[in-house]
Amino acid sequence: MKAYQFTIPAENKPGVLAQVTSILSLKKINIRSATISSFGNSGFINLIVNNPKMGHKVLHKEGIPVELKEVIAVLIEDRLGGLDKLLQVLLNANINIENGYGFVIESRKNAVFILDVIELERAKSLIKTSGFKTLSPQELSEIEPFHYVGY
Repeated sequence: MKAYQFTIPAENKPGVLAQVTSILSLKKINIRSATISSFGNSGFINLIVNNPKMGHKVLHKEGIPVELKEVIAVLIEDRLGGLDKLLQVLLNANINIENGYGFVIESRKNAVFILDVIELERAKSLIKTSGFKTLSPQELSEIEPFHYVGY
């Protein structure tokens, strides 16, 4: 299954992220996951949205430099060692992770980890044969994260 992420190079200054979120909000594009990282005066914004192709088109039209990348969204167990189990599969195949981040869907049950790898098809095949489920853009957009049951 394919999943998509925006990668936006950005200056490390106030208002850059707000400009992006404002454009997406006006076009009714919902952000499902976000990471922001910086190093010195610049950095990257990574977003997963409910309509990646439309979001890419709108941001590009507004002059925002944006790359639409295929990534792998993997469903993992939210338990001790859940992420390690996935990463060991990739390590054993010598697949390097260029970028990765995750979020909990349901505490102590499920989480999603997003992987940006160069050997995409090989990684997807290994992940699938190792018993992990990957999520499509539709499945990602329908996730309702952070259901903290049992607290």
